[in-house]
Amino acid sequence: MSRSPFLLPLCLAVAGLAAAGAAHAESPSSIASERLVERLHRAAPSLDRDVLSMAARAMTCSIRRGEPVPMRRLSVIDYSLPSTQPRLWVFDLEGARLLFEERVAHGRNTGENLATRFSNATGSYMSSLGAFVTQESYRGANGYSLRLQGLEPGFNDKARERAIVIHGAPYVSEALVSAQGRLGRSLGCPAVRAAVAQPLIDSIRGGSFLFAYYPDPAWLKQSRLLGEDCGNGVATHPVASATGD
Repeated sequence: MSRSPFLLPLCLAVAGLAAAGAAHAESPSSIASERLVERLHRAAPSLDRDVLSMAARAMTCSIRRGEPVPMRRLSVIDYSLPSTQPRLWVFDLEGARLLFEERVAHGRNTGENLATRFSNATGSYMSSLGAFVTQESYRGANGYSLRLQGLEPGFNDKARERAIVIHGAPYVSEALVSAQGRLGRSLGCPAVRAAVAQPLIDSIRGGSFLFAYYPDPAWLKQSRLLGEDCGNGVATHPVASATGD
């Protein structure tokens, strides 16, 4: 597969992000990484810059671990935000462009308007945290949907088994927010507006990287993708000290 001439420097820029997060030396790679994150943040200023940096670092670590993650799209969900706010962003990395900024539902046992609890267990009806790779799209009970493969053992590696997929849902709507003060909730899936489901899924299916964030102490401490040495289980991000349920 041919690559755009922009993708090589882009890969190098993202690859430098892990080092930039652990050491503050003004190396060319750290400067390039900061510039890339800054470009993405300018495209999506409502996305917390630290969460964006963490997502990019996790993607870098996944690639270093040999995961087949094409450097073309990056999706970020920030579950620390209420369901009434847009909290899903999809970026085109080649052009450092924002493609989608959307509301996204969480699982019915994850919380009301605010998410507070997460699980990897079948039947929990909770959302899962961490890094995923998108897989194939299909048509099922919820219409056009996208399967997800979890990359983090103990936190989301049962996603496919649990049928945690991206799909459209009528309960993700402005009307429902106005009526009940929150979105409807899924069985654990990151559901989006029905009208945007197909174009969003088509833009990220087939191997792109998705990062679902919440300041959960256990995940931040144990994630193999957020450590200083890319997987030592020690998170370097300052929000690792945040508390959660």
